[in-house]
Amino acid sequence: MTEIPTPLELPPATVKPEWIDFNGHMNVAYYLLAMDEASETLDELLGLSYEYRETTSNGTFAGDIHIAYLREVKEGDLLRMTGRVIACDSKRVHCWIEMYHATEGFLSATMEKMVLHVDMSVRRVAPMAPDHVAWIEQVRDAHAALPLPDGLGKVMRIPT
Repeated sequence: MTEIPTPLELPPATVKPEWIDFNGHMNVAYYLLAMDEASETLDELLGLSYEYRETTSNGTFAGDIHIAYLREVKEGDLLRMTGRVIACDSKRVHCWIEMYHATEGFLSATMEKMVLHVDMSVRRVAPMAPDHVAWIEQVRDAHAALPLPDGLGKVMRIPT
């Protein structure tokens, strides 16, 4: 790949009837589902796909996820999502996903995720091959041209 999409457009989703809760909007659990499923495209760009797991006996686990629910979406709404790499090292990739209402354009939610590289034979965090890290660093560097997202690294607290 010669040009790295910045940010990466992820597959769209439509809010399904079964995703709606008693408040008449998408339930919190389905924000995670929709963004996680869409982020598989980012995994593929990074070379951390299912095929990677099958050929190397390495995989990824989510180490930490923070979701900010910014504006509700409802049944039938079309969602547009983007993803990017914020930081990485040999064992971790720090990712950012944004979910937009595809027709109205507003930002509905964000997901900050720390992906851990795991040796599946021992199910422990382990370093990636140096050439793999170098590729993810190239993606990170391309995505660094974007301004840092609002809410990145946000701590949850009640102001005093």
